[in-house]
Amino acid sequence: MTITPALPGLDPTPVEPRPGSRAARMLMPRSVDVVADLAADYGVCTRPISLRRTDLDSGQTEVIDLPCGATQDAKCPACAKRARRLRQQQIREGWHRDDEPDPGPQPATDAQRGLIVARAHLEFARDEAARASEWDQVADLDDAIGELEAQITTEGLRGRPAPPHASDDDQEAGDGNRRVRSTKRRQDAPDLPRLPVENRTVGRTFEGHGGQVFRPSMFLTLTLGSYGRVHSDGTPADPDAYDYRRAAWDAVHFPRLLDRFWQNLRRAVGWNVQYAGAVEPQRRLAPHAHFAIRGTIPRTLVRQVAAATYHQVWWPPATEPVYEPGRAPQWDQAAGGYTDPGTGRLLPSWDDALDLVDADAEPVHVVRFGSQVDAKGVLAGTKDADRCVGYITKYLTKQAADCHDVTTGRQRAHLERLWQELRHTPCSERCANWLLHGIQPKKARPGLKPGNCKNKVHKRDTLGIGGRRVLISRQWSGKTLTDHRADRREWVKALLGVTTDATTAPARSDTVRHAWELARPTDPDVPPLGHRVLRAISERIQWRAQLDAARRAADPPDVSATSLDAQDKEER
Repeated sequence: MTITPALPGLDPTPVEPRPGSRAARMLMPRSVDVVADLAADYGVCTRPISLRRTDLDSGQTEVIDLPCGATQDAKCPACAKRARRLRQQQIREGWHRDDEPDPGPQPATDAQRGLIVARAHLEFARDEAARASEWDQVADLDDAIGELEAQITTEGLRGRPAPPHASDDDQEAGDGNRRVRSTKRRQDAPDLPRLPVENRTVGRTFEGHGGQVFRPSMFLTLTLGSYGRVHSDGTPADPDAYDYRRAAWDAVHFPRLLDRFWQNLRRAVGWNVQYAGAVEPQRRLAPHAHFAIRGTIPRTLVRQVAAATYHQVWWPPATEPVYEPGRAPQWDQAAGGYTDPGTGRLLPSWDDALDLVDADAEPVHVVRFGSQVDAKGVLAGTKDADRCVGYITKYLTKQAADCHDVTTGRQRAHLERLWQELRHTPCSERCANWLLHGIQPKKARPGLKPGNCKNKVHKRDTLGIGGRRVLISRQWSGKTLTDHRADRREWVKALLGVTTDATTAPARSDTVRHAWELARPTDPDVPPLGHRVLRAISERIQWRAQLDAARRAADPPDVSATSLDAQDKEER
């Protein structure tokens, strides 16, 4: 619809575009956009990876598309949506368990025990040969030990029975002076109760009226402290007084603070607390974390642990930069390191800078949680539990900088200033930003440029959240993401009555051998991307129709509190 210009004596009135005109054509939806929308609706990957499978006996080839596996909507909405729902399934299955997900290893068989005994005899013989300085025999025994340990792994034992034998050079390299910092708690941090940690992950139960038993769990939110007063849109009320430096340092070291919290919490409650959560930015762009916790813990104790948890960064002083990014130290090949741009003096190395730090000095930075700690109980099978799972995974398909819309100039200025601070904040011992503080990074090499460190914490999209945004403890569900994907496939196969058992598969006299290789989009046997996406959409529509028909024909399945919801099953 267009509006005629205001001419003398003529009022502007809406006028429909003339049929066949450019304005009318621009109002028509584009076919490629409709294809992309349908692909997102039916879970079709729009960036598939093409693999060529070749039958080594017949020479017949076939191009197979695999999903790209992206976790961000900006790259592939279908794969990102699938990854998010997979995480939701993982959180549901581990949250309200009433049994241990890891019952422990099975007893060793006689054959496995015999291999360990043989390994012990070889270790004894090697020690005797080393004492007698019979180094040829030691080398032969090392080879025998390597072969036996490979056999031990084949027999089904995990790990190595003993660490490998290191050479004399390796031992000398490992005997260097290791700096040890005191582990005594800070005087400004409250003490914590410490109990022996039991090997259990299931929380306690409570008996209600009528003998009904409840096993509640928890939903927890941990937040960093304040850096200055902010408006409702998250921007600082006084940008000049806002502590951007501390905000950047806290964001970089936030994952270590979370690790220390769970360590302290387990020691305080006396059992192996399990968690599943995600890290995301607040509206003020500071990271915070939402967690589902199996079992229930007194809220007072949770807040006490959060208040007493801290992480100390033992690096050289980095309060104020010595150099500007445009006038940073440069590599001097003759001096073998980075030198002062004015005097040509070689900068102190990383070890030299640490040697100058007094043993009783304060850490360069201390990260703490803020006073806002939100903890509440959640019962299995309730709407509140589903809402919490959705809340944890709300922003998993977005980059950290895209979780909250930036629409005003004040928000853009806040984002830009925080990113500039993150860009020049040291992230590790090897970060190039140490050059701005007059220190050579650890293992310095030519080509380092302050403000151009490749670590993810410096990127504008991450806002300092450079590690994994999904944090799940080892004994949460007892399964990996691959196992959860297999569960989804098994559910569909069981519903459709499809089986791949060897007893029902057709007998074959020979074994099919295949070779796989990556197919290029320009290869003549690879159809255009549009053809492949359209074909996949049609295939998905047929699959969904078959799945819906099978669900209508089958009896209502037994759906537990930890199973997938109907929308999850439909997508598979």
